[in-house]
This record gives sequence, structure tokens and C-alpha cells, in this order.
Amino acid sequence: MRKVLFAVSEWGYWGEELIGPLEACDQAGYEVEFVTPTGARPTPLAVSMSPGFVDPPQGKSVTSDEMARKTRELDASDRLDKPHDLAGWLPERPYPSSPTYLRDTEEYYRTIERVVTHDLPAYDALVIVGGSGAMIDLANNQRLHELILGFVRLDQPVAAVCYGVAALAFARDPLRKLSIIRGKRVTGHPIDYDYHAGTGFEGPHAVDGSNRGFGDGYVDFGPPFYPLEFILRDAVGPDGEFIGNVGHAESVIVDHPFITARSTESSVGCGRALVDVLDQGLRRYGW
Repeated sequence: MRKVLFAVSEWGYWGEELIGPLEACDQAGYEVEFVTPTGARPTPLAVSMSPGFVDPPQGKSVTSDEMARKTRELDASDRLDKPHDLAGWLPERPYPSSPTYLRDTEEYYRTIERVVTHDLPAYDALVIVGGSGAMIDLANNQRLHELILGFVRLDQPVAAVCYGVAALAFARDPLRKLSIIRGKRVTGHPIDYDYHAGTGFEGPHAVDGSNRGFGDGYVDFGPPFYPLEFILRDAVGPDGEFIGNVGHAESVIVDHPFITARSTESSVGCGRALVDVLDQGLRRYGW
């Protein structure tokens, strides 16, 4: 049986961006495990469970009744109760200022080698779920970067949705410092779909102990912290390409070993492509 690992933010994932690839894996008979940055249970963004919410850039609801229901059902189940703890699984990269930097780095790479050669072969693919929370604890998470590098080293597919694609842009060999998607074709959340205002986050981190977000509830952080399209265009370099497919109903790109999906509407397509990659040997799609 194939096994797929899903990386999910603890600061708010978009429901459909988890449900789409998850349902595809379930229907294909794959075993699924989850990992979060600190092992906390992930929380869906409330708007991803609200069919009446209108996405400002697109001027329409991007949450169907069906996906809202499925997200609520998943959140109410015990399926996400015990994710793997990424911080307890992979080590923290040593600071160069450490007085024992060389020895620490040697031990760091020994540990990474053990994870890649002993743990990761148990999995057939990695999926990075999107949502605004991914900007906080997935995009620049060096432990997740090492996980991505490990899957690529094993020639195992890595799928990412929406702002989860940012983790691919920032994952790179710390010596060469070139993005792992350099020279690749990718899609992701385009600048056309970015909010002018309204970026928010949710999770078990509120100062009042609730699960509503920050303090007394919602805080508007304005636009996203970074324009993902521009970052991806720079990351792929002159021999790669960012393909937004703006105006098209779906944007899913396969450039082995990467499967990237633009946003919410492409989540089901991401799952479909992942199954085709794993079971049919698909290596190129959408470009």
C-alpha cells in the first residue's frame, strides 16, 4: 500500500486544499499520515468552511457547500488528532555563530541522513497543504525544507497547493543556495488572486486560549506577507517558468518530481495529478 505524508500548517489551512488531495489518496487506497511543525492539531480557516464568503479578488465564493461540509466533518473527526511533530523529527540547523558550529553541523547532517535513508523510504509522496497559515510556519521552515530535499533525493513526488508552494521556492541546498525548483515549471497563487486586505490566521495560539486566531479574534494583516508569484518567478530562474493560468478554471502543473496547484479551485486536480504520478508514472502535465 502506498503511503503519503501531508504537511499542514498550525496557523490555519484552507479546507479544500487539504480535502482535494486527501480524498484522491483515500479513493486510491493510499495510507495517509499528517505532520505539523510542532505536532499540534491543525485548524481549518473559518472562511474555508463558509460558502457565503466571497473571495475579494475573484468576486465570488470559492467555498462550495460540499467542501465546507467535508472540511467541518474532517475537523470534527479524530483523523487530525495526532500528527507527527516535525520539530521533534528533524533537527534545527545550527547557527554559524555557535562555538561548536562545525561539530554541530556534522551531527546535523548525520541526523538528516538517518531520516532520509531510514524514515522517508516508508513514504511514496509528500503533500504541502495551502492556506494563509502556510506563510507563517511552512514557507520558511528549514525542517520542512530538509523534508522536501529528502523526498526529491529519493525521487519521490512532492505536491504543493497555493501558498504551500512557497516552501518549494525556499527549499534549497544550504551550500549552493539555489531553489530546488530552479529550472522547473510551477504554478501557485498568482498576484491577481492576492487580497488587498483581509489576510488572517487561525489556530490554537490565541492569547485568550481560544481557537479563533489572535486575542479577541480576527486580525486583518492586510495583503499577504509576500507576493508568491514574484517569488516563484525568481526561484525558477531563466530556464524555468511560472505558469499562473489566470482566467482558466484550473491550474495544475507536473514537472517531476513536483506537482503544484494554483489555489483552492485546483486542489481536486492536484489530488488527481498526484495519483496519476504515483500509479501511472505521469512526469509532465500542464505545460
